[in-house]
Amino acid sequence: MAYTKRFDGRAFDELRKMKVKIGVVPRADGSALFSFGDTIAIAAVYGPRPLHPQHMQNPEKGVLRVNYDMLPFSVTERKKPGPNRRSSEISKVIEWALSPAVRIDEFPNTVVDIFIQVLQANASTRCAAINAAAIALAHAGVPMNELVGAVSIGKIDKSIVADLIKEEEDYEDGEGATDMPMAFTSRSNKLCLLQLDGKISGEELKEAIKAGEKACKKVYAEQKKALKMVKE
Repeated sequence: MAYTKRFDGRAFDELRKMKVKIGVVPRADGSALFSFGDTIAIAAVYGPRPLHPQHMQNPEKGVLRVNYDMLPFSVTERKKPGPNRRSSEISKVIEWALSPAVRIDEFPNTVVDIFIQVLQANASTRCAAINAAAIALAHAGVPMNELVGAVSIGKIDKSIVADLIKEEEDYEDGEGATDMPMAFTSRSNKLCLLQLDGKISGEELKEAIKAGEKACKKVYAEQKKALKMVKE
């Protein structure tokens, strides 16, 4: 049976309700909360500050360092506390996605630390984390060329949909589910993250990227609105 109606009733290109809060961690240099519906991520930024130990310092540019994790009760089955292979991999993915937008070369011998916690998870956690981190960097005053927006695009059976939920990630009928987290820079519109878990044709991938580009513009609108309110 073809996937013609989403589990939560949204249109195929409709994102869940987004929520943005800035300054949620008072002692951080910058912080933000970003949510896609039930998926909630908080990011806190510290720095630029001197990188220790000194032998790790780079005299030509600074270092962007990301630490992503999920709270033990953020998912239905309790997650074992502490870092694991998945959180280490996602930390690196977020770092790579944000790097094109951050002018880290202006701060040699320093580090900018981004700590991200997923408070509640219903799929798309790395995308919510990237969105929160980009806003937190801007809030901290870290020089950036532009923001970064992220969203998960899926091929559920034969349909391309935006902002997956858990039931869609686990969909097994027909051609099953293909999950594609992706991120775009806000002004230059460059694709700075694309991961793919599943099977998809070349034409379907082109359609998915176009859907991701469109969805990320909606994310950027929410990011920009929140930052503008803080400045005012």
